[in-house]
Amino acid sequence: MPETPALLRPLWRRLLLSRPLWIGIVLLAIGAGAWWAWHAYHGRTDLNEQYVFATVQRGDIQDLVTATGTVQPLDYVDVGAQVSGQLKKLHVEVGSTVQAGDLLAEIDPTVLKATVDARRAGLRNQRATLAERESQRVLAELLLTRQRNLVKEDATTTESLQQAEASAQAAKAQVDATRASIEQTESTLRADEANLNYARIYAPLAGTVVTVTARQGQTLNANQQAPTILRVANLSTMTVQTQVSEADVSKLRRGMEVYFTTLGSQGRRWYGALRKVEPTPTVTNNVVLYNALFDVPNANQSLMTNMTAQVFFVAATAKDALLIPAAALNGGTRPGDASGRRERSASEPRRGDRAASAAESPASASTSGFATETARGSRRATVRLLTAAGTLEERSVELGVSNRVQTQVLSGLAEGDQVVAGLKLPPAAPRNGSQSQPGSGLQQNPIGMPPGMGGGQRSR
Repeated sequence: MPETPALLRPLWRRLLLSRPLWIGIVLLAIGAGAWWAWHAYHGRTDLNEQYVFATVQRGDIQDLVTATGTVQPLDYVDVGAQVSGQLKKLHVEVGSTVQAGDLLAEIDPTVLKATVDARRAGLRNQRATLAERESQRVLAELLLTRQRNLVKEDATTTESLQQAEASAQAAKAQVDATRASIEQTESTLRADEANLNYARIYAPLAGTVVTVTARQGQTLNANQQAPTILRVANLSTMTVQTQVSEADVSKLRRGMEVYFTTLGSQGRRWYGALRKVEPTPTVTNNVVLYNALFDVPNANQSLMTNMTAQVFFVAATAKDALLIPAAALNGGTRPGDASGRRERSASEPRRGDRAASAAESPASASTSGFATETARGSRRATVRLLTAAGTLEERSVELGVSNRVQTQVLSGLAEGDQVVAGLKLPPAAPRNGSQSQPGSGLQQNPIGMPPGMGGGQRSR
């Protein structure tokens, strides 16, 4: 059978038998496969190598106002000398425990006792003079009565009667003057006797002798100012005087919970409630500071005078809350966005704008018995969430309490979600033999915050 010419064959058959077409199809398939393989293995970026992720966890968080202060006794008295003289005997020393009325010191009473003796002798002399003038007054009254009787019988002159009346009045005036002198002397004697008693100094209250500023044998001069001999303090209750900056004093409120630690206390905390904030500030190097006072019990007297205290005022607290790093707000730092860090910083609450309360939940109450204020107004921010498909999703969340390191999430996330907390930096050469770990600084506490307050994540 003769072969059909190529031009007379059907179009589909001519295309099927066309070698250039098949070569093109094969090349196209190879190119498509190569592109798919490159995109699958090289074109897809591993998010874990590009971002630092943080897991949403549950824990406790506190918004704290930090300050430094000193520990002082709540009740103390500077015991001084009210009279001048030589300190003859000192019956106590630093650390002595005294009761109210105990003898503390004695001043040499020689001069004071001599003054009292002289005043008493003068008083006796005045009383004898009074007795003499009383007898003269009685005699003058008798003479006056006699002259009046004689006048009735015309046995005397009017002039004699007038002289008798004047003598009686003079005798009575002398008696009154002598009595006034006696009263004045008695008053002066009481003052001299009080000065003599002041030579023996007694404890005004029960407590501990914390300082002694005078020494036995020292001469005390009380004429210009009352010299201080020692200080007696009641150490059963101590007052912490704290200086708070003007930027943070608006967050303080009377009765709020506060605790502090001391050097060498090995993390032990003493708790109290804010008693008052003094309205008059102190200005040091153009820094305005306000004194905040609160009291703490000191039954075992482990707190001593002038101890330095690191104080933490609890402005807000939340228990068993969902927590994310503060660096995750506004999606962390995006690659290639130089303003990402500034954007995240701007989204974080300023010191004066942070919510000073916890979320509205039963778990937000403080365990130490202090009432915690609920959130005055929630804030919203954006985070970048890692989805189950391995992609990033923008998520708007509602925020609560923040402590500059971690932030409470009220809504928008669930426990176990992963959010972008930052970018992974390229590995740097280790210095001093130490190796840097990506994301190792996310859980570090800010300066002045006690250990464990960076977020207090609870193990589950």
